[in-house]
Amino acid sequence: MENSENTPKKVMLSGIQPSGDLHLGNYLGAIKNWADRANDYDCYYFMADMHTITVRQNPADLRRRTLEQLAQYIACGLDPERNTLFIQSHVHQHAELGWVLNCYAMFGELSRMTQFKDKSARHTENVNGGLFTYPCLMAADILLYEPDYVPVGEDQKQHVELCRNIVQRFNGIYGDVFKMPEPFIPKAGARVMGLSAPDAKMSKSVPEGCVFLMEPPEDIRRKFKRAVTDSDTERCVRYDPENKPGVSNLMTIYSAVTGRSYDEIEAEFEGKGYGAFKPAVGDAVIETLRPIREETQRLLKDRAYLESVYRAGAEKASRVAERTLRKVYKKVGFLAK
Repeated sequence: MENSENTPKKVMLSGIQPSGDLHLGNYLGAIKNWADRANDYDCYYFMADMHTITVRQNPADLRRRTLEQLAQYIACGLDPERNTLFIQSHVHQHAELGWVLNCYAMFGELSRMTQFKDKSARHTENVNGGLFTYPCLMAADILLYEPDYVPVGEDQKQHVELCRNIVQRFNGIYGDVFKMPEPFIPKAGARVMGLSAPDAKMSKSVPEGCVFLMEPPEDIRRKFKRAVTDSDTERCVRYDPENKPGVSNLMTIYSAVTGRSYDEIEAEFEGKGYGAFKPAVGDAVIETLRPIREETQRLLKDRAYLESVYRAGAEKASRVAERTLRKVYKKVGFLAK
């Protein structure tokens, strides 16, 4: 149900790091569902560029990817007139509140974060302080805008729980300062697995099993033809995640881009085998991504428009964030300017 003009919309916030090109898992698991939310929510979406530097980045590539991600957001249906789109580093309040929240997160809590354990194991040459404390910056991202809901994947739910712990601790000391955020986990299409390793989520770190939104159709088609299916002898298209994870993942993707149920997919490919099924999934994905790719390419040629979008978004976000930050600074005892 849409909100009436007199009823404030609930606030929803989400961000994705521009540490790599957006892929099919990002789109089907999150971005695809974002556009419709503007009907019912006041939505803030940002490019989380500050989070990316916990891992060393090529500066020129980071700037390029940040702008491309903004263009892709718009191409995926996020109307800048109905959503607040901004770049994290353009709103200085994120870093400022992040420092304050560092002082209200316990060392033991941060050391239990599975993302820190995973990333520090993968980047042993650069286990930096930001990698350890970035959940505090993520908490600041959330709390600045007083959102009611934070769309997250299962792998980020732990960070929202830490954020809630910080809220409880801070409010317990200073009164009712922060709104308690609720994690919002989409049900449909939330977990798209890798094409080359269907036991793990699709990830840009495994490019051979990852389909990128801007990827040429011929590359997408090739990846689906090579997608891991199953070693069973029946070679039938049947949804069975435990015994047929590869085929089940392809069915999940096909269902998400065509709207067909698993039963309908099984009936469509009955007796046809994987040789017919895999190319069909690839072609369906290509047609789903084609308008997104073409619109993104058009938008990237209009740099002035994209700059106007992220500047307007940062201006609005800064106004909202500043109110929260001033309240926090007063509560902890900082002298007003």
